[in-house]
Amino acid sequence: MLIIGIAGGTGSGKTTVVRKIVDTLPPDTVAVIPQDSYYNDQSHLPLAVRKLTNFDHPDAFEWPLLAHQIDELRHGRAIEQPTYSYLTCTRLAETIRVEPREVIIVEGIMTLYDKQLRDLMDLKIFVDAEPDERLLRVIERDIAERGHPLEMLISKYRNVLKPMHDEFIEPTKQYADIIIPNGGENARAVAMMQMYILAALIRR
Repeated sequence: MLIIGIAGGTGSGKTTVVRKIVDTLPPDTVAVIPQDSYYNDQSHLPLAVRKLTNFDHPDAFEWPLLAHQIDELRHGRAIEQPTYSYLTCTRLAETIRVEPREVIIVEGIMTLYDKQLRDLMDLKIFVDAEPDERLLRVIERDIAERGHPLEMLISKYRNVLKPMHDEFIEPTKQYADIIIPNGGENARAVAMMQMYILAALIRR
């Protein structure tokens, strides 16, 4: 089994990189575990309090559960991956059963933040992009998919996304084995990474 962590700021191109890895591998050989599924359960809090959650802070995640479930997969045991609702700002009752696969990809903004989780990884990747490019991608995505007004997105970037990125996400670049500049658009870097993963699977 090969466990890969893919981190990077919001709008950096992580999803594109993950998709290109998955497209390279044979069917049913990879499972993608989104870090977003492991936000803390806040069902005991009033909705008004839950809506104040800073989703870009490390304290928003249940790190021990994420590390435990990745370790379970590593030992060949299936997991019940939690699901999270941004609408209610808490965990849902439904879970997703994930079976062990030859490749496990853990993807999220702070995938490389927690040492216990990092120590389970065979390959650590940081997807990098210029701040203005990330901002543009966030604006395009959130306006198109979520209907958020431009003014709100700019305010969120200045007050939450940028300071949290600078404090908690950018420093995790030091733990990466591979840094991919320009996200999924860096065809050569992505191709080299794809070849490395395929070669690693063959060796195993």
